[in-house]
Amino acid sequence: MSLLVPGAVLYIVLFFIPTILSLFFSLTRWTLQEWTFIGLENFYLYFSEEYLRIGFRNTIVYGFVTSALKVIIGLYLASFLSSKLRTSGFMRSVLFFPTLVSTIGVGITFSILLNPWEGAINQFIKWSAGLVGFTTDGPGWLVDPNLLPIISVSMVDVWKGVGIATLIYIAGIAAIPTDYYEAASIDGASKRQQFYQITLPLVRPAMFTVIILSFVGGLRSFDLIWAMTGGGPGFITDVLGSINYKQYTSGYYGLATAGNVILFALVSILVFPLSRFLNKREVAM
Repeated sequence: MSLLVPGAVLYIVLFFIPTILSLFFSLTRWTLQEWTFIGLENFYLYFSEEYLRIGFRNTIVYGFVTSALKVIIGLYLASFLSSKLRTSGFMRSVLFFPTLVSTIGVGITFSILLNPWEGAINQFIKWSAGLVGFTTDGPGWLVDPNLLPIISVSMVDVWKGVGIATLIYIAGIAAIPTDYYEAASIDGASKRQQFYQITLPLVRPAMFTVIILSFVGGLRSFDLIWAMTGGGPGFITDVLGSINYKQYTSGYYGLATAGNVILFALVSILVFPLSRFLNKREVAM
């Protein structure tokens, strides 16, 4: 029992007390010198202002898009890289490399590449269109509201983070006994059939891990979005993390604290039931 005391003290000091204080100060209008209790006014404002609702919606969209693509793309890449290829080790290193690069560096780099006027991607599109007789300046990836710039940022997030998902899947596939594949080959099963009948069912524990980690990471995302767009133009790429940061830097500490509580509640409401559902599926398997 005495071994649990240090951990319990750290948990209370570093997590429990700050959580309770955050809940309290989300009900106040406070500065570093004073505070005034205002009840649920901060939460009412959060859901009544249009730009705040946009951030709430973008957070959910960003979380679902990035996690879904990482789960699907990571699985197929892991299946491909787990095959007996001479260059599989090199390709794994290349795939994992983006995860080692600074998120801020990736954001700045892609904000330059996706520049609608001078970015390399649109310059390539313009050059390619010219070869077939068309004239186009390319889309406004990060500035055109009709293109949903949050989706463009999501694609960059997937490019950067799919390496982690793939690595988890590779570990899961490596744990599958090779006897299953040998028996399936003897029975005449194709590679496609082996994937859907053996790999996919037995890699579920790794898949569930990828789902939870990528979904939580997507909901809590801030740094990549801030580096690429700063939440703009206007508020169309804001998520809860960037909105809370803007409120803090503008001196609206109570409103920002309420935003953090909302983010915590959103993650809890979506992730805990999902985790319980996936755990039941894993046990049932």
